[in-house]
Amino acid sequence: MADGVDERAGATVDPAAETLLYDLRVTVDRIEGRSVCGMQPGDHFDLVASNELRLPDGQHFCIYALAAVLPLLAAKQRQAPPGDWIEHDTEVCCPDPDERLIMRIERTGTSRLRTADLT
Repeated sequence: MADGVDERAGATVDPAAETLLYDLRVTVDRIEGRSVCGMQPGDHFDLVASNELRLPDGQHFCIYALAAVLPLLAAKQRQAPPGDWIEHDTEVCCPDPDERLIMRIERTGTSRLRTADLT
């Protein structure tokens, strides 16, 4: 990008423009079957500053549970119209049918990022 012009899109980017994104916490809400992944209710990760995934020290998060919730995170980071389902639905299920691990997505804060720094 040179002089505020995004050459890929041919658009001018205001260098002072900001994008507001929600920070998120994904928490294991409950396990309705048998836990085979080693996670327990209360285990969580945080998604902050657009793309930083943070786990508490010593904790893991099952990659299959992560794969189930990952497609929804970008949408939950943004404000949608009030009637949009993404504003109201907060639960996601892990794909393991024996485990039935249910995760909850919560908005925990906001991050202001320079729009010109985002892709």
